[in-house]
Amino acid sequence: MDHSRHLSLIKGDRHMFSSSDDGTIMKQILTTHAPDGRNVDVKPLLHVIEDILQRSSNGLIGGTSLNGQTEPHVDSLDDRIRQPGFMGILEALADTIHRISCEISCKCSAGVDAHSTTMSLFTMLSSYSWDAKVVLALAAFAVNYGEFWLLAQLYPTNQLAKSISLLKQLPDLFEHNQAWKPRLDALNNLISAVVDVTKCIVELKELPPQYITSDESILSKATAHVPTAAYWTIRSVVTAVSQIISLIGYGFEFTVSTMEAWELSSLAHKVRNIHEHLTQQLALCYKYIDERKHVETYQMLVRLFETSQIDNMKILRALFYTKDDYPLVDGITRKRVGIEVLRRRSVLLLISDLDISQEELSVLEQMYRDARQHPSRLENQFEVVWIPVIDKSVPWTELMQKKYEDLQANMQWYTLYQPSAIDPAVIKYIKEVWHFVKKPILVVLDPQGKVASPNALHMMWIWGIAAFPFTSAREEVLWREESWRLELLVDGMDSDLLKWISEGRFICLYGGEDIKWIRDFTTAARAVARTANIPLEMVYVGKSKPGEKVRKNINVIIAENLSHSWTDLTSIWFFWVRLESMMYSKMQLGKTVENDQILQELIRMLGYDNNNQGWAVISKGATGEPHHLAKGNGEVMLSAFNKYDTWKVSVETKGFVPALNDHLENNKAPHHCTHLKLPGSVGKIAETVVCAECGRPMEKFILYECCND
Repeated sequence: MDHSRHLSLIKGDRHMFSSSDDGTIMKQILTTHAPDGRNVDVKPLLHVIEDILQRSSNGLIGGTSLNGQTEPHVDSLDDRIRQPGFMGILEALADTIHRISCEISCKCSAGVDAHSTTMSLFTMLSSYSWDAKVVLALAAFAVNYGEFWLLAQLYPTNQLAKSISLLKQLPDLFEHNQAWKPRLDALNNLISAVVDVTKCIVELKELPPQYITSDESILSKATAHVPTAAYWTIRSVVTAVSQIISLIGYGFEFTVSTMEAWELSSLAHKVRNIHEHLTQQLALCYKYIDERKHVETYQMLVRLFETSQIDNMKILRALFYTKDDYPLVDGITRKRVGIEVLRRRSVLLLISDLDISQEELSVLEQMYRDARQHPSRLENQFEVVWIPVIDKSVPWTELMQKKYEDLQANMQWYTLYQPSAIDPAVIKYIKEVWHFVKKPILVVLDPQGKVASPNALHMMWIWGIAAFPFTSAREEVLWREESWRLELLVDGMDSDLLKWISEGRFICLYGGEDIKWIRDFTTAARAVARTANIPLEMVYVGKSKPGEKVRKNINVIIAENLSHSWTDLTSIWFFWVRLESMMYSKMQLGKTVENDQILQELIRMLGYDNNNQGWAVISKGATGEPHHLAKGNGEVMLSAFNKYDTWKVSVETKGFVPALNDHLENNKAPHHCTHLKLPGSVGKIAETVVCAECGRPMEKFILYECCND
């Protein structure tokens, strides 16, 4: 091409580039758009184009290539060529690509301005869809660009390449290629932007119509910009070809003008802006599609759980949906396994976030180990799977991954290989149907995948594996066997306690954080025991959520020999969790304080703890006196022992505990204030709770608490 003609073409293009209105241009190209309805699969062609562009200039001028890569990172074409239909698609489009290449080369060589050349290409490609237009034009450029660089690569060693280069007057360019590296860098920046926009246009075309259609405003808004993107993409292709053609015949004497550098950088900037906008629109479309998929998955889960199943495989696949055939990790072997290991087994889904406490894990692990010691027993025919509920709106960090792996390493049951395996729709189902909020829950699926219990954790804390198969019917049976007695409260947690119970000793469980009250109460209780001549054993059980204050109290109690004490904070935590679990279990079964004595007593005890006062419960062991329990808050119990002389006469006729109960009943305070804290993160709880002292509905308040003891 004549050099003055090339500069003239650039000046004309610069004027068009800087002053033309995209709206006017769009009207022109829309008149050329008359698709015939054929569906062209452009993805195979796009793979070949990327391969050509990545391999062309790489390594010849200091390693510069598209996207700043120093080595081509393109999948091998050999595997793609073997795919059915791949060669057929290329064969069908080869003639069109050749005609486009000729059209661009001829018009650029003749000095036709870029806009006119671009419009002629739109006319030639009028019957194709927008994505096909840009991919075909890019393919024509790739042929031109690839042939140019093929000569450059073969020139040093191949005589045929040298002869062709001589006719094109390219030898000096190839031998002094560092001199025009800035020009190639600018050209590669433009082509890189063109490839990115092309991919966006193809992605928009291939969005799944079952989840998003052209009628949706979000997609129609995105596709409204496609004609503009197609125009500037193809126009950039024309400009790039003209740059390559302009090298022919000028050799080393050719220099890059400031005008040309400005044109390439300005065009690349415009295409980059288009790419950024399309990327944003695509992100909105993908978000919309994900939401539709989540709705579909959620509805599928609802239907699956409402439908009878032959086994649990369909439901487990839906819960653990993943492309990975081995989504689980065996807690014993640490090997990855498939969900087949759960087929026709009762499955206990332990659902929590990453903040599950070590106390909860240690107690569960002990129960799990106990069950595995007798695997043949019917009640041990179950598997546990940990489902971590992760907030996917929060970026997953290395710290979170380490925390997940640390928790996973301490679990002997099955866990998920990656928490990302859980679909957001499954998380939604877990929260909305199974009422997971913050505290862990244990959902039980029977061998057919039916929900046997939406949360068996309460049953597990109360009765352990004896609650299997964790159904409401089993829960009812177990409660019918229980009564309000000391054994229910401690349930084998302390072997000494069980021994004292069997020996018929008097046992006092007491708690709170006020060390002065603890000293006063234990002193008074021991004095009364000596006077009444009863064998009294006292055990300090601290407070729910035991912290540093409880630990200090334990040290003081042991050092001053005030009483016995549980030294393990996990045991103290478990004692209170069991009491809470009993309350929730009763409430889930529809019991109230009016018709259930155990629930009434549980609410009283939990109220003592919530009121931040001392408290005590006294009972007599298994022999002699009937199983009565006396209880009260710290002030009341201390006052009763200090006034022992006023009721000691009744001890001889009624027994110690009944006499104490009579004294407490006859000296009730005229007013009371009972607090009961129910964690908002516990899931489904009763709307109304009645006061265990007076039977009136308790007022409900919202309490925000942060305890950093």
